[in-house]
Amino acid sequence: MRLATLAWPVEPTPDVAAYAAKLDHWAAEAKRAGADLLHMPEYACVELGAALAGGAPDAATELRAMVGQADAILAAMRQVALRRALWLQPGSLPMRDGARIINRAPLIAPDGRTAFQDKRQMTRFEDERWGVSAGAPPQVFATPWGLIGIAICYDAEFPKLVRAQVEAGAWLILVPTCTDTLHGFHRVRIGAAARAMENQCFVALAPTVGGFAASVALDENHGAASVFGPVDRGFAEDGVVAARALDAPGLLITELDPARLEAVRTDGAVRNHRDWPRAPIPRPVPAEFA
Repeated sequence: MRLATLAWPVEPTPDVAAYAAKLDHWAAEAKRAGADLLHMPEYACVELGAALAGGAPDAATELRAMVGQADAILAAMRQVALRRALWLQPGSLPMRDGARIINRAPLIAPDGRTAFQDKRQMTRFEDERWGVSAGAPPQVFATPWGLIGIAICYDAEFPKLVRAQVEAGAWLILVPTCTDTLHGFHRVRIGAAARAMENQCFVALAPTVGGFAASVALDENHGAASVFGPVDRGFAEDGVVAARALDAPGLLITELDPARLEAVRTDGAVRNHRDWPRAPIPRPVPAEFA
């Protein structure tokens, strides 16, 4: 697979048509680079929120405005995938699920077919200020390159969520992320690198970068488009397959081959994937000193 991982430059966007044009621009750039799949950040489309809500909204107004346009935004995403004949993971967007709001990441095939991964663990901003709820459990997606998974931002910081996808057969985990501090970015980056190390898989991190004051959710964003792999022979000594500079917008293009993972899982210096503890671990008790 030739993967394009995008650090999305956040900027004021007046309407859905302008967002669609910006998305199409990056999809066209990915296609020109020979990418099979374009992977984008969590909440990238929320740069629309300020304009849709009529200026500088509060958090609740911004969220309602985005949810109200979710169908139109998703339709724009599908049209771009169709136009560019590209697999598209366009980040995530807040959507209604009955009476609840969830954070949902689409994966769109070049023919427009769409499946979704919901975010499972909410950050404090999502829970306390936006009222976004936990969505469906982790699942995997069938692609021409095998099974892949999506772990939205904070979800990548929890080993059990990603491990469930890997044990179901995922060799690549896409992590759309949106972090407004360097603390937040490094939490997700460290989590993504750890998931790649402990599962001997590939993990790709797509961040939002930049921002503007009128946006409640996207006023400030930090990150670096990155791809991580096993920390073993045949791979980089630090596990970094490739990375852009911090806060640098643009595409990161990487060639990813699942056969390399099978080789290191079978004959690596260590076998993290095979050696994952499966039996229940007894609750630790204080050790006795003699």
